[in-house]
Amino acid sequence: MFDFINQNVIIIAVSFLLVWLLLLTFFLIKTIIHYRRLVSKSKKKDLKNLLDEILTKIDEQEKRAQELKQASKDLEQKNLKNLQNIGFLRFNPFSDTGGDQSFVLSMLDGEENGIVLSSLHSRGVTRVYAKEVKKGKEGQGFKLSKEEKEAIQKALKKRR
Repeated sequence: MFDFINQNVIIIAVSFLLVWLLLLTFFLIKTIIHYRRLVSKSKKKDLKNLLDEILTKIDEQEKRAQELKQASKDLEQKNLKNLQNIGFLRFNPFSDTGGDQSFVLSMLDGEENGIVLSSLHSRGVTRVYAKEVKKGKEGQGFKLSKEEKEAIQKALKKRR
C-alpha cells in the first residue's frame, strides 16, 4: 500500500512538472517570437541597441513636436495681421432720398485694427470716406458715426 501511494505521488508530481514545463515552453516561444519581431525591423540585432535606437527616435520626435508647436504659435501671431473681421451695413443718411443707397464697410484684422469705408449717397453726389480703426475703436482723426460703430460691432460679433 505504501508503494501505491508513492507511485501516485510520483505520477502526480511528474504530471505537474510536465504541465509546468509545457506552460514555460509556451511562454518562452511566445517571448522569442515577440523578441524576433522587435529586432527584425532594426539593423541592430540586440535588444540594448534596439532600445537605444527607440529612445533616440523618441527624443527626435519630441524635438520635432516642440518645433511644430513653435511654428504653430508663430503662424497664429502672423495670422492676427490678416483681414479677418468684416462688417457691412446699408443705411439711408438723408431723408430726401429713397432707399438704403449708402453703406459702411468695416475691415479689421485679428487685433481689431483696420479701416472703415463709408459711402454716403445723395441725389447728386456720392462721397466715400475712409477712417482708421485701432483696437475696435476710432483711430486718430475723425470720429466714428453711429453706423460705422455698428458695422464694426457686426464684424466683431462674427468673430466671437
